[in-house]
Amino acid sequence: MPEPAVRALNAEDRARVVDLLLTCCAAPAWAAAVADRRPYASAEHLLSTARAELEALPEDEVDRALAAHPRLGEVPPGSAGALARAEQAGVAGSDPQARALLARAVERYEQRFGHRFLVHATGRGAAELVGVAKLRTTNAPAFERQVVRRELGEVTLQRLRGLLRVG
Repeated sequence: MPEPAVRALNAEDRARVVDLLLTCCAAPAWAAAVADRRPYASAEHLLSTARAELEALPEDEVDRALAAHPRLGEVPPGSAGALARAEQAGVAGSDPQARALLARAVERYEQRFGHRFLVHATGRGAAELVGVAKLRTTNAPAFERQVVRRELGEVTLQRLRGLLRVG
């Protein structure tokens, strides 16, 4: 028998499930596909389906998801930024100089690749992420696209686990 949160998701109205999933990843095709593959037998079944659907996303959907993420260090106020604030708590707690260096590194990355710098930031401070951004800026575009997809997957699955409240 599925966990209570999975049972609730299975029983929920499709439109509500899609809306919930879009808070995890703003790719409408992904949210629709995951919602449509219900019912799920377990959280692991849901997470593995979510992972597979992320891997199958077309590039335009990846771009949509990236564009919806707030820029690292610039979290919107209110409920729209609640997840990002929690994920970027380490950045927010960093000293102003490190945050300024991070802003410049993110700007260079975005100029080079033409999309948001996305990184699994939970538990990481600005100084560490400056190094990550600088290193990733040296990647070849095709390789960086693979890295972005992996990071999007990590962030999405972390958010989905939070939605289900599983480890």
